[in-house]
Amino acid sequence: MTDSQPQSQTDTTSADDPATGEYQSALPGLLGKIDILISRIEAFMLAVGVLLMALNTIANVVGRFVFQNSIFFSEELNRILIILITFAGISYAARHGRHIRMSAIYDALPPKARKGLMIVITLVTAVFMFGLCYYAFTYLQTQAGRGRVLPSLQIPVWITLVWVPVGFFMTGMQYLLTAIKNLLDKDIYLSTAVLEGYDEDEMEV
Repeated sequence: MTDSQPQSQTDTTSADDPATGEYQSALPGLLGKIDILISRIEAFMLAVGVLLMALNTIANVVGRFVFQNSIFFSEELNRILIILITFAGISYAARHGRHIRMSAIYDALPPKARKGLMIVITLVTAVFMFGLCYYAFTYLQTQAGRGRVLPSLQIPVWITLVWVPVGFFMTGMQYLLTAIKNLLDKDIYLSTAVLEGYDEDEMEV
């Protein structure tokens, strides 16, 4: 890690402790603002999703065992929240470098080759994420055209799927920003906030 890079803004793969405090982007200017905006959207979606799921589940259990009457829409609401958490979570995992990586070949390469490969990986992944976002959006339009509604909540099915293209788009943006970060910085980044977990001495080779 360079001396000019604040420790509070980056982490490495060797550190398993989650980041604390408000997220500060290591990207400059407009890119940093986009990065921070996406992080806030992720945090909001995950916080709301987890809290609502917990409250819904607790309320349903209390209703079933105390009042002998469960909440009729509880299962449908939890399915919606699972979709929300899942697709906000893929963007969050990308931000913190937590996605599973097949790195046997990557780890055997020298630093310069790893950096080039990391840029290629993040750009290709971003393209795939944006592609999935497009297909998810077209599927959303198809569902909206069918006019189907949920049996209990009586809300359109397509509303429950809005989080899918949103999650893919945010993940694609995260990988694109990671590629840009690697192009701008001499170190190797797994995400905009996570340095590769190699020793500093090796990075100087």
